[in-house]
Amino acid sequence: MSKNFLNRLSGAGLLIALGIIYGDIGTSPLYVLNAIIRDKMISPELIIGAVSCVIWTLTLQTTIKYIILTLRADNNGEGGIFSLYALVRRQKKWLLFPAIIGGASLLADGMITPSISITSAIEGLKQIPAFSHVGQDTIVYIVVAILAAIFFTQQFGTATIGKTFGPVMFLWFLMLAVLGVIHIFDGVYILKAFNPYYAFNLLVLYPNGFWILGAVFLCTTGAEALYSDLGHCGRKNIRVSWIFVKTALILNYLGQGAWLLSHHNGKVFTKEIIDSGFNPFFGVMHEDFRLIGIVIATIAAIIASQALISGSFTLISESMRLNLWPKLKINYPTEERGQLFIPRINLMLFIGCAAITLYFRTSSNMEGAYGLAITLCMLATSILFANYLISRRTPRFLIYLYLFVYLTIELSFLVANLLDKFPHGGFVTLVMGGVLFSIMFVWFKARKIKNRYVEFVKLDQYLPAIQELTNDTTVPKYATHLVYLTSADNPHEVEHKIIYSILSQKPKRADIYWLVHVDTQDDPYTADYLVETIVPNEIIRIELKLGFRREPRISIMFRKIVREMIESKELNIPVRYPLLQENAVPGDLQFIVLEKFLSQDNELPFFERLVMKIYFLLKHTSLSEEKGFGLEMSNVTVEKFPLIVAPIRKLALKRVYPEEKS
Repeated sequence: MSKNFLNRLSGAGLLIALGIIYGDIGTSPLYVLNAIIRDKMISPELIIGAVSCVIWTLTLQTTIKYIILTLRADNNGEGGIFSLYALVRRQKKWLLFPAIIGGASLLADGMITPSISITSAIEGLKQIPAFSHVGQDTIVYIVVAILAAIFFTQQFGTATIGKTFGPVMFLWFLMLAVLGVIHIFDGVYILKAFNPYYAFNLLVLYPNGFWILGAVFLCTTGAEALYSDLGHCGRKNIRVSWIFVKTALILNYLGQGAWLLSHHNGKVFTKEIIDSGFNPFFGVMHEDFRLIGIVIATIAAIIASQALISGSFTLISESMRLNLWPKLKINYPTEERGQLFIPRINLMLFIGCAAITLYFRTSSNMEGAYGLAITLCMLATSILFANYLISRRTPRFLIYLYLFVYLTIELSFLVANLLDKFPHGGFVTLVMGGVLFSIMFVWFKARKIKNRYVEFVKLDQYLPAIQELTNDTTVPKYATHLVYLTSADNPHEVEHKIIYSILSQKPKRADIYWLVHVDTQDDPYTADYLVETIVPNEIIRIELKLGFRREPRISIMFRKIVREMIESKELNIPVRYPLLQENAVPGDLQFIVLEKFLSQDNELPFFERLVMKIYFLLKHTSLSEEKGFGLEMSNVTVEKFPLIVAPIRKLALKRVYPEEKS
């Protein structure tokens, strides 16, 4: 992606940015102040201090960290935690851990975003007299029905409805700003919140004020999406549109705060009052407008959910390319770049969102689970970005300053979230994040264990035998083109299992033997290939260099490469086979996939044995090798072979002899 796109500013780009990246952070006014005031008495100290915390969290965490700093770390125009990891993964091996912690946390906490946003919006019905009789059970059913509709429509893509996201979100933020401005005049002293002193005063001097950070953090939970969607919108469009978005958010928080002080000063809002439907977000709306406001809020929450789901698909797709997740089937419902659909992930997210809605039931309960895991993601991003700064030769003192500021802020949020939210539902997202982390770690670790024991041999040693087999007409021809996928980085080496498959298991005579190696690149959309002719017209190696967002459609790519080599006279198959020359046919093609299974003849340490068992369990649920690499099943032969990573060296077996007859 060109730098021109990243820095191009356009009206359409601004509208797209509003539509797809601000849903999560943009719907936070629905529940942030509700979470802050629960079980607390309304007072100027609380409200002004809380709004000040929100303003400075949006400034330090979202504006400075993400908008100004992190957006600089573009990976050929793409953003997100795995794009950032791809930029720095060759620096230090341990950077894998913050990457997968961040990715797992983002997915886990993301499951609750649709639930809390839509539930908060629908609960607004309780503040309309005509709907005051609506019970929480009915609201839960409505929310689950909306979630089912959202996830069902994912398979069709969002190219058409996505065009309406921008105008709807523009209307949403405009409504936030107008409602806020109207009520700021209920108590203009709320403007004191711009002074960070009041935030400091609340956190340090107010009784249990520090724990309010757990609720304050909800205002910035969508900040990671700003970075993840860098490739869809461009850096400049994000930065300019954020000015409008942040202004609307702050105005709305100020308006809600002034309204609370004007109408409810001295009142304690218990959990029961909040669960009954009280919400300052809907309180600032005029009664005649409230139903319209609820409809707009629900649509905004749906758009926020849609953006999160699409981001989850992209995150999983990237993790698969980086060998951090089992291979899953990916559909491309439209031709639009970045539009993809992963059925199993879609089902997983729906089950997670529906289960959270049914378990927590009310948005106030969900607030207890929301935001905890995402603090881990933000910490991970800070660590990875600091290493990115190192790679850019940034002065050391600036890197230490960055780490000091943001590790202090994010560790404070983490501690407050842990102690305040963990007992009230935060454990749910941590458990989900732990499961997702385990999947990523096991998949990566198992690959490392396997690679330790993969036996590579020098290809030169076996060239005479392979050439002799090619010319031996007594062996039935297996295929014109016989293709093996190899993991050998060195073009002069190959796995011993491939040589065994060609020469020993059942000799496979072919006209040309192809070795195809897929090298996943650190940038997202590279699609290049190198050809190394080992023996002209007999043994050829192809190295495919594919970006981590590219789908490896090996079968289609291979046919294209063969056609190009024939056209450039690098292959002379038509000369050797007149029939093929007359019909312009490059010959038949056969892929050999060597499928591994864990042999019983292994002697692994307990931890590695556990990792390998979980790995093969996950492998049974993932795509097969041939489908994962986009091979046509009609041209694939699967050969199973045992994976012996730690052969048993001491076997208690002793020969005994029959006693001699007397």
